[in-house]
Amino acid sequence: MGKRTGLLWGIRISIMAFLMTGCGDGVRNEVQDELSGGRDTEAVTLESAGSGTGLPGDGQDEGTDAERIAEVCRDIYVQAAQSGTLGSIETIGRMVDRLGENGYVAASGDNQVDMAGAEQVLEFVRAVKEKESGKLTIVVAMGMSFRKFDLETRDGGVAVVRSYYQYDREGILQERGTVSYQADFWEYTPEGYLIFAGTSLLPETFVMTFSATAEHTALRVLPLEERCRELNRKYLLPVGYERNNMFLCSWSGEEYGNLDFYDVFDRFYPILRGRPVPYAAEGSSGEESVHWIPEDEFEPVITAFFDIDLETLRQKTEYSPEQAAYKYRPRGFHEAEYPDIPYPEVVGCRENGDGTITLTVNAVYPHDDTSRAFTHETVIRPLDEERFQYVSNRMLSKEREYDAWWHSDRAPGEAGPEDDQRGK
Repeated sequence: MGKRTGLLWGIRISIMAFLMTGCGDGVRNEVQDELSGGRDTEAVTLESAGSGTGLPGDGQDEGTDAERIAEVCRDIYVQAAQSGTLGSIETIGRMVDRLGENGYVAASGDNQVDMAGAEQVLEFVRAVKEKESGKLTIVVAMGMSFRKFDLETRDGGVAVVRSYYQYDREGILQERGTVSYQADFWEYTPEGYLIFAGTSLLPETFVMTFSATAEHTALRVLPLEERCRELNRKYLLPVGYERNNMFLCSWSGEEYGNLDFYDVFDRFYPILRGRPVPYAAEGSSGEESVHWIPEDEFEPVITAFFDIDLETLRQKTEYSPEQAAYKYRPRGFHEAEYPDIPYPEVVGCRENGDGTITLTVNAVYPHDDTSRAFTHETVIRPLDEERFQYVSNRMLSKEREYDAWWHSDRAPGEAGPEDDQRGK
């Protein structure tokens, strides 16, 4: 863990150069569109625009792809825009179901609802395996936008056309871009995911890098028990695998091992306080910032989610009895992580006799073309309807079987005489 690679640094530099020029506006706009989720929900008039090649097997006289998708989801979009719930799981789930009722294969962009039309995907997977000819279209709903994958197989190969649509400020579904590529990776995994990848040539990217752009897609085909989804949303997804190692190492209430409580503080402070961590890095990226967080501010964040005595917590951190405060260094530039990381998916749960719940979790990593980068077992203790504690995490995959290469551990730093004066 904390593995530094030339690839990671190269990506940082390339991204900075790419965004500082005007060459990447087309790609950057698509990324910003998806991240913003189209926050403008005032306009609720749903029209349609754009052009498309038509769904495989559909006639062109039935209208464009954007028109068909817009018409199918019209009332759902209007209601969600009025209520400000366009990005909610409930709204995306309704869109997926509606698209399925109208003959589409449909999925959610974050795989948080069951796929509609999964049997069509399984038939296409069979056709690829048997080297038969076939076509399949999958529409992926993301609230304010859609992605559509037109797949065609022949002699065991798979050609992909990926189109991106987004609602504009007037509620018009616009086609924003299309790329095509031959899948150089194709797998239906034992965990029930369809994963495919390939390289497409985007002019903006080629200008900067003189190379093609990698596309990775992972779609859950098999349904997942709703109880597992609920537990995942409540206990795993708010923490995830970004900028913390809670689910990347083994620990328990008896032995906390390498669990980083400063990263724990960063993760849970916004959840508990409803605002960002106020202790930010200061000065240039090459300078170290040091803050002293009062014990009555630091400790409640940790003890709200862990049954840990204060003596152990102070041993696992840098605590000053004289100042009654914890020494805290914000993550800096050198501790940045690769932006595309896995996400947790609870695939099994077990109620224990002591009131705890054991969750079996797979790390799904589309970037690495896998639906199980590693597996861990996390134990939760519900306290009441809202409150709970994390009891333990156990890595079921052995360390040599996985590489959390995207992750960077927080640098420990060294105490200096000036630290007592800084950050007060």
